[in-house]
Amino acid sequence: MNPTVDEDQTLEKVVLTRLLRLNATIHGVVAGVIAGLAVFIATNWLVLKGGVVVGPHLGLLGQFFIGYEVTFVGSLIGLLYGFAAGFVVGYGIARMYNYVVEYKERNVSRRDK
Repeated sequence: MNPTVDEDQTLEKVVLTRLLRLNATIHGVVAGVIAGLAVFIATNWLVLKGGVVVGPHLGLLGQFFIGYEVTFVGSLIGLLYGFAAGFVVGYGIARMYNYVVEYKERNVSRRDK
């Protein structure tokens, strides 16, 4: 059985009306919390592990996050910076996704007229 052209267009309309739009703020907050906690946990893991040289690679984040060091206080600073960076990235991805969905819906509605 081959679907007809009308059935294909109807299916496409149903799929496009069901596309989910993301809440950009919520998406940003979730991405921010995950990124912030990742920096916080990684820093404290290295602080607790200890050693002569503690986390030289993670310490390079200090080049981007002003005030960040591989210490407990630095992990709190990293938590804030990680949240901010994660929020911006998550928010941006959600906004781009919503833009693509709206663009696609506009093209489909124009084609149907």
